[in-house]
Amino acid sequence: MSGFSRRLYALVRQIPPGQVATYGQLALLLGNPRMSRAVGTALSACRDDSIPCHRVVGTNGSLTGYAGGLDRKVKLLTLEKAEMGSLFLPKRGTAL
Repeated sequence: MSGFSRRLYALVRQIPPGQVATYGQLALLLGNPRMSRAVGTALSACRDDSIPCHRVVGTNGSLTGYAGGLDRKVKLLTLEKAEMGSLFLPKRGTAL
């Protein structure tokens, strides 16, 4: 595992239940706001269940990029009582 991934996973672990962060916010916290795609790539490779990747969303509120499936991402966020009003599933062909 790279140092980038370790730092990223540590940040994602700090996202409280019921809250979300964006790929862009995480990239900014890692020191490069242009690394949001690298953040997504690293999270898609994560197989550690202790990393709450479902709490990471697109900048526009899009519920994308969860290896466990978007239905599961929605269920997990709902169980955590996340505010879902500004979050949405992308249309087919855009980010799925």
